Amino acid sequence: MSSHRIGLLVPSSNTTMETEIPEILRRQSALTGDQFTFHASRMRMKTVEKSELAAMNADAGRAAIELADAQVEVMAYACLVAIMSQGNGVHRGIEEDLTRTAADNGCAVDVLSSAGALVEGLHHLGARKVSIVTPYMKPLTALVAGYIESEGIEVQDSISLEVDDNLAVGRLDPSRLPDIAADLDTRGVDAVVLSACVQMPSLPAIPAAEKRLGLPIVTAAAATSWKVLRTLGLETVADGAGALLKKN
Repeated sequence: MSSHRIGLLVPSSNTTMETEIPEILRRQSALTGDQFTFHASRMRMKTVEKSELAAMNADAGRAAIELADAQVEVMAYACLVAIMSQGNGVHRGIEEDLTRTAADNGCAVDVLSSAGALVEGLHHLGARKVSIVTPYMKPLTALVAGYIESEGIEVQDSISLEVDDNLAVGRLDPSRLPDIAADLDTRGVDAVVLSACVQMPSLPAIPAAEKRLGLPIVTAAAATSWKVLRTLGLETVADGAGALLKKN
């Protein structure tokens, strides 16, 4: 049995990342015996709009240094839209910069992002075409869809719930997501991104959405958890957490 320290780079108004990711890894632990502790550093962001997201990105180095002091074994920057709104492909540079910052402060650790994890996870599933649900205003959803498409995955359809207050996003009812996703155009898609946001609660809805849609379901939080486990070299399994974490 192994024990691992997970570092979380968290928007200050996020209330979901520190519940869903630990819950997914608890389910992994129930199957494998691996153990995890979670250590967070927060960056100021209340409204999901480009200037606040850019300011939060600028503060990420400070948060990574704080987590470096805890000697965590992996860091996850879990605000997908903060990265995707800054330009196509930028997750690679942000991950590299934060990894370098952590190393310069005595913690040789990989830093991953929800943005990169979602794209990598969809490629891992062989998904060439997806439909997505986001809580964002439509212009930000368009940026997210464009980002995914720039990574070689077509976005056939999207639904924007148009909630810009990040705390309100965390209060959205996940039980509504299967019905919301059922309104997507899913003809010919390979997977559905049920929540393209780690703040929008989605974990409880994944099994029902899989049953309702008959398609592989991915969420930003599940993809982040999957990438954390891959980075640590651990088994990527967790019951009820979607296509990326199904036991083969």
